[in-house]
Amino acid sequence: MTTFHSTRSTTDSLTSKQAIRKGIADDGGLFVTDSLGETKVDIASLTGKPYQQIAAEVLGALLPDFTEAELAQCIADAYGEQWSDRRITPLKPLGDDYILELFNGPTSAFKDVALQILPRFMAHTTPADGDTDEKIMILTATSGDTGKAALAGFADAPGTAITVFYPQGKVSQVQELQMSTQAGANVNVCAVEGNFDDAQSAVKRIFGDKELAAKLAADSHVVLSSANSINVGRLVPQVVYYFSAYAQLLENQVINVGDEVEFVVPTGNFGDILAGYYAKMLGLPVKHLVVASDKNNVLFDFLTTGTYNRQRPFFQTISPSMDILISSNLERMLYYMSEGDTRLISMLMNDLSQWGTYEVPEPLLAKIRQLFGCGWADEDQVREMIADCWKKNRYVIDPHTACAYFVAQQMPRDPLTPRVILSTASPYKFPRVVNEALGLDADGTDFECMDVLSRKTGTTAPAALRGLETADVRFKDVVPIDGMEDYVEKAAQAL
Repeated sequence: MTTFHSTRSTTDSLTSKQAIRKGIADDGGLFVTDSLGETKVDIASLTGKPYQQIAAEVLGALLPDFTEAELAQCIADAYGEQWSDRRITPLKPLGDDYILELFNGPTSAFKDVALQILPRFMAHTTPADGDTDEKIMILTATSGDTGKAALAGFADAPGTAITVFYPQGKVSQVQELQMSTQAGANVNVCAVEGNFDDAQSAVKRIFGDKELAAKLAADSHVVLSSANSINVGRLVPQVVYYFSAYAQLLENQVINVGDEVEFVVPTGNFGDILAGYYAKMLGLPVKHLVVASDKNNVLFDFLTTGTYNRQRPFFQTISPSMDILISSNLERMLYYMSEGDTRLISMLMNDLSQWGTYEVPEPLLAKIRQLFGCGWADEDQVREMIADCWKKNRYVIDPHTACAYFVAQQMPRDPLTPRVILSTASPYKFPRVVNEALGLDADGTDFECMDVLSRKTGTTAPAALRGLETADVRFKDVVPIDGMEDYVEKAAQAL
């Protein structure tokens, strides 16, 4: 029986459904299973299978307490007409490399892959204490993309509500409008005075507040859960697209079964790349996973020195979704790489919380570095890469993908190992930055920038993004960090 427990202790023994509903462990750790990798996915059978079928196999291996019928229903609802490409995450050649497009979902960011299915997973979970009136309130801090993707997934989903916090003035105009115009009777959106790390840390504190939990349960029949990648139900759907990329390479006869592939992944919270590690554990031939960071290069420093230090300047960059100094999902990777040493993880996370830094033992770092590579790009390099990619490949990338594109150019190439760059967002989410990089007119609104980008490159803005210009703004709330708990309480009372 596959059970889940915290990265920091083995006292819990939850099913995957319970872990998804709960979101985060009581001790602040993240849910992991020691069964990861016991069931392998047959890569020889992948060729020619549609995304939905690959998802059924991968998710079946990762979430064994969901029945085949439950998973089939979740997958059919999550990966259907709301995607603009029937392949869901199409793989395209890009020069000598390949690019995996993860942004063809309803909110034009890779988060859709997980957040279209997470509400469906939640619907198959049941209250722990049998309270039939119990509602789940999804509580999420966003650096830009998670918020909208979670809102789109959970809006008007029965038995749920969602409250999203984002750092005021630190997301793009398009990202902010995507959230503040969200329809749905069960949604709340609020800006906070601070950066994403402040907001995420406050959300984690709210999850750990036992008094608040008791009050919400008694007064409003509400339990809190997470749609951030700290929730295992957010993480596992992302494992599927690594297998999908491999299947497409097989289909295009770029590789034979068993050949290794490298993935270059733009990441801030480490979830996107951790999914690649899970894929490797399930039997995918992954040679290297390369972390691409922006100027907030805390992961680069960690992977090169073994010291994780969040006591550093926070930079607001043109790749806002990666402006993160506390990479939550690193904790799961450290758990598995240390062979389940919960005591070590507990000590490291305690050091991070108390001192803002921790250091991993040398042998553990050496083991991590055998699989994980790293690199980072500054603002100028990001702009240069957007221009370079357009010039060489006639392909427009967003600033986050540009970080990965830059790191890929810097890496020594192994001609025998195909390299896949993960593209995490549509360039139309950041039209001003992209236009500036391409030397196009970037003076008007974000929407005028979209029109210029479309005209000059022959690409089309996703209709949902272009239509934001005329959408009504519903949410204008702003609270200080210490006002977030009160906001959650009021949102729960209003349900």
